[in-house]
Amino acid sequence: MQTHDHRGVDLSPNELARYARHLSLPEIGISGQKKLKASSVLCVGSGGLGSPVLLYLAAAGVGHLGIVDFDIVEESNLQRQIIHKNSWIGKPKVLSAKERIQEINPYCKVNTYKTLLTSENALDIIRPFDLVCDCTDNFPSRYLINDACLILDKPNVYGSIARFEGQVTVFNLNSNSPNYRDLLPEPPPIDLIPSCDEGGVIGVLPGIIGLIQSTEIIKIITGAGKTLSGRLLVFNGLDMQFKELKIQPDKDKKTITKLIDYGEFCASIEGNSAKNDDSLAKEINVTELKEILENNSDNILLLDVRSKVEFDTNSISGAKSFPLADIESGEAIESIKKLVLGRKLYVHCKSGGRSKKAIRILQDYGIEGVNVTGGINSWAKNIKSNP
Repeated sequence: MQTHDHRGVDLSPNELARYARHLSLPEIGISGQKKLKASSVLCVGSGGLGSPVLLYLAAAGVGHLGIVDFDIVEESNLQRQIIHKNSWIGKPKVLSAKERIQEINPYCKVNTYKTLLTSENALDIIRPFDLVCDCTDNFPSRYLINDACLILDKPNVYGSIARFEGQVTVFNLNSNSPNYRDLLPEPPPIDLIPSCDEGGVIGVLPGIIGLIQSTEIIKIITGAGKTLSGRLLVFNGLDMQFKELKIQPDKDKKTITKLIDYGEFCASIEGNSAKNDDSLAKEINVTELKEILENNSDNILLLDVRSKVEFDTNSISGAKSFPLADIESGEAIESIKKLVLGRKLYVHCKSGGRSKKAIRILQDYGIEGVNVTGGINSWAKNIKSNP
């Protein structure tokens, strides 16, 4: 990894006191602590994984942190996203994280990017940093980060979580290292991968995985120990077991020279995309839904296919709760058939993914529906009146 020259970096008396336990470690010492101060790390995501990563890198003395996140703090985040506080609900995550970092370590410089990482901005955002920590939760972002790091020759410390399980590894550490495409050459079918909203996640899991990511970053910067490059560490919290899988780089893989449309890439794999499904051409946004509810509510059926817990927490007035799991099992089909008679069907979830899947399943039973793009998230952000 190309890092800034630490030979001209000094540690103040206060910093020497702050990092005393690091300085006592032969693997880190004064030289390693100066390397940490001279280093810069970009964390993509400041949620479940990003919270422990940012907190511990700041505490460890990394001199420059970057945070990319377009989201705001929600109450449901606080069960696991421990960098954020109750007082920051409704405010940008990047600013919440920055404030907390500066409370922990005033010697740490923080740059924030309140934006989605895209093919248009990724290279410019990543370029100034020594390495990247992937704390995202979706496949388009993971492939985008991977490819940008390949183009820019940046190490990529990867983590992922779901329910009680997590994974960590280091990609692109050197010319012999595997990258994310060696682990997953093609994105899996979207329908097979439940989101945290659907499947849930135990609150401590991102802490465990994020701390391992942080450990790998500190080791990469200081040169201490052996990294996870070429090894995927898999953690199962229910059984309290770790296992390790080897990742071999594909010697025949194509060289990545440019960034692409990663949403399109992840949707284009056979079985992933609903773009050829005529039913999904029928979509409306939340503004259009609001107008329909105000003018023609008697003639529509609005289905909310989120979990019962999500529905009870926040719902659109008049919506009927039919969790996706009940539609997938067939349990809800007859009830929906009875309710939809003489009505036009609209389906929504949190952001639009589960509702698309529900519509495809309902179509198999002869029930046509219209997807509400953006779901309850878009409703909450764009509709002024209370849902």
